[in-house]
Amino acid sequence: MINRIRTIRKDKGMTLADLAAACTPPTTPQTVGRLETGMRTLSIDWLNRIAGGLGVAPELLLASETRDAAMVVARLTSDGAEPLPSPREAVEPLAMLGDGAVHVVEVESAVGEYRAGDRLWMRDLPPEERARAINRDVLVPRPGGRFAFGRLIDFSDDNLALLPPGAGQRQIVVQSPPWIALAALLVRAL
Repeated sequence: MINRIRTIRKDKGMTLADLAAACTPPTTPQTVGRLETGMRTLSIDWLNRIAGGLGVAPELLLASETRDAAMVVARLTSDGAEPLPSPREAVEPLAMLGDGAVHVVEVESAVGEYRAGDRLWMRDLPPEERARAINRDVLVPRPGGRFAFGRLIDFSDDNLALLPPGAGQRQIVVQSPPWIALAALLVRAL
């Protein structure tokens, strides 16, 4: 079975020992190395333990056998595109967003700094982290299955104040939303 344990572990800056210690229950770095290389079978139990240690969904650890993995082959600098000394597998967007539910907002028509066709990947924030979202774009649910999107400009225990991205739009106040999702990744097709 092809897996992406090593790719995701390295992208998160973790060593074999770090990942082994982060597993519940902890394991050994040698075992993690054997799972990465396929020398040991990646059972459902191991898949869940390793995914928990990495803080990703278990399905992200499995690579497609029918399609080659996307590779990071170059970096863009002020001098132009430079090849990487050794290309590496790119991590899927979900793996980069960490824990919590993920919501995707598709931009249908240009508004503010967003272009038609953009996709915003939003990550749920726990209530104690809401202060991190001040002056950043968020998505919050409203009654009746609707949503509010905009720059979070103020919040209290019961209310959130958002400034929509369009010019001349009025502030939106949402009372007691059950969750708030912070814009974490913008995907723009060229």
